[in-house]
Amino acid sequence: MKLTQQDIARLLNVTPMTLRNWRKEKPYLYEIVMKGFAFEEVVKKAQQNADELKALEEQFKGKK
Repeated sequence: MKLTQQDIARLLNVTPMTLRNWRKEKPYLYEIVMKGFAFEEVVKKAQQNADELKALEEQFKGKK
Protein backbone atom coordinates (compact mmCIF):
# COMPACT_ATOMS: atom_id res chain seq x y z
CA MET A 1 0.00 0.00 0.00
CA LYS A 2 1.45 3.31 -1.06
CA LEU A 3 1.25 6.00 1.59
CA THR A 4 0.07 9.49 0.75
CA GLN A 5 1.85 12.62 1.96
CA GLN A 6 -0.97 13.05 4.46
CA ASP A 7 -0.47 9.48 5.74
CA ILE A 8 3.27 10.05 6.11
CA ALA A 9 2.72 13.36 7.90
CA ARG A 10 0.29 11.69 10.30
CA LEU A 11 2.76 8.89 11.05
CA LEU A 12 5.52 11.44 11.71
CA ASN A 13 3.17 13.59 13.80
CA VAL A 14 3.75 16.63 11.57
CA THR A 15 1.50 18.51 9.16
CA PRO A 16 1.52 17.90 5.40
CA MET A 17 2.73 21.50 5.10
CA THR A 18 5.79 20.58 7.17
CA LEU A 19 6.59 17.79 4.71
CA ARG A 20 6.27 20.21 1.79
CA ASN A 21 8.55 22.67 3.60
CA TRP A 22 11.12 19.92 4.21
CA ARG A 23 11.04 18.99 0.55
CA LYS A 24 11.73 22.60 -0.40
CA GLU A 25 13.96 23.82 2.45
CA LYS A 26 15.56 20.60 3.76
CA PRO A 27 15.75 18.29 0.76
CA TYR A 28 18.23 15.90 2.39
CA LEU A 29 15.99 15.39 5.43
CA TYR A 30 12.99 14.88 3.16
CA GLU A 31 14.93 12.35 1.07
CA ILE A 32 15.95 10.38 4.16
CA VAL A 33 12.37 10.28 5.43
CA MET A 34 11.00 9.15 2.05
CA LYS A 35 13.71 6.50 1.65
CA GLY A 36 12.87 5.19 5.10
CA PHE A 37 9.23 4.71 4.14
CA ALA A 38 10.22 3.15 0.79
CA PHE A 39 12.56 0.75 2.58
CA GLU A 40 9.80 -0.28 4.98
CA GLU A 41 7.48 -0.99 2.02
CA VAL A 42 10.12 -3.13 0.28
CA VAL A 43 10.70 -5.14 3.46
CA LYS A 44 6.93 -5.77 3.79
CA LYS A 45 6.73 -6.94 0.17
CA ALA A 46 9.74 -9.22 0.64
CA GLN A 47 8.10 -10.78 3.71
CA GLN A 48 4.87 -11.33 1.80
CA ASN A 49 6.80 -13.01 -1.04
CA ALA A 50 8.65 -15.23 1.43
CA ASP A 51 5.34 -16.20 3.05
CA GLU A 52 3.84 -17.06 -0.35
CA LEU A 53 6.88 -19.18 -1.26
CA LYS A 54 6.67 -21.02 2.04
CA ALA A 55 2.97 -21.73 1.45
CA LEU A 56 3.74 -23.06 -2.04
CA GLU A 57 6.50 -25.24 -0.65
CA GLU A 58 4.12 -26.69 1.94
CA GLN A 59 1.47 -27.24 -0.72
CA PHE A 60 3.86 -29.21 -2.95
CA LYS A 61 5.32 -31.18 -0.04
CA GLY A 62 1.86 -32.54 0.62
CA LYS A 63 1.49 -33.79 -2.98
CA LYS A 64 4.55 -36.08 -2.94
